[in-house]
Amino acid sequence: MPDKKPILMLGLPKGSLEESTRNLFAKAGWKITVNSRSYRPTIDDPELDGRFVRAQEVSRYVEHGFFDCGLTGLDWIQENGSDVVEVCDLVYSRASAARSRWVLCVAEDSPVRSPKDLAGKRVATELVKTVERYFAAKKIPVTVEFSWGATEVKVPDLVDAIVDITETGSSLRANNLRVVDTILETNTKLIANKKAWANPAKRKKIETIALLVRGALEAESKVGLKMNAPKKALKAITAAVPSLRDPTISPLSNPDWVALETIIDESVVREILPELKALGAEGIVEYPLNKVVY
Repeated sequence: MPDKKPILMLGLPKGSLEESTRNLFAKAGWKITVNSRSYRPTIDDPELDGRFVRAQEVSRYVEHGFFDCGLTGLDWIQENGSDVVEVCDLVYSRASAARSRWVLCVAEDSPVRSPKDLAGKRVATELVKTVERYFAAKKIPVTVEFSWGATEVKVPDLVDAIVDITETGSSLRANNLRVVDTILETNTKLIANKKAWANPAKRKKIETIALLVRGALEAESKVGLKMNAPKKALKAITAAVPSLRDPTISPLSNPDWVALETIIDESVVREILPELKALGAEGIVEYPLNKVVY
């Protein structure tokens, strides 16, 4: 029997997002393996093939049809002006689960206090077109130059200001930079080629990827919690549990007790577990989740 041909060619981000993307897909159900020097991964799904390329390039290759779908940031979709289908938001990054920001920065001791103070000045960034549109919309004449990297060290000796991406702000603080304005908030998106999206088989596979990857992301901040509870305290116990939905309650062999199971935010477990114990719950078990699908 001939091997099944892949349905989709998937564009995956090489670089800072590579490891977190592979981990996310593993939780979603796909094992992606790749040699450290290779850009051609092996995916344990005969319907998927893929390539690792720079996130800056993914949207162009999706638009042109080399990739049927791919993962890249909103920033690069806009920078490239790519005409693609934005299937869903996937808010994750290398350092956090928050959206990143492209920020206009100057040296801490710079006299610049607002974007208009940069009129006639020089700004370095990797996101040239987006920054040019930003200043043009404000009618502020500046020279925007492309930066190949290490952008934060160029102020103030080489340029008057920079526009760089930040997740936590730690690199900006370390380089004594001050944020003047936020130009763009960005996060990873699953995008699709328009012809691929119009193909029923391809669209179904893309939607499956979106469903499971979003489920994996949703599960990262949640845990399962199960316990045995005395019926006489059930009302108080269920009131104490801020569950995702109504908890599942099942009978036990002892008619005076029930089993209760629910999904909650991991951050609240440390607060409510002692309370549940005090209310009479026993056999309390917390367990990790791979996916939560609404």
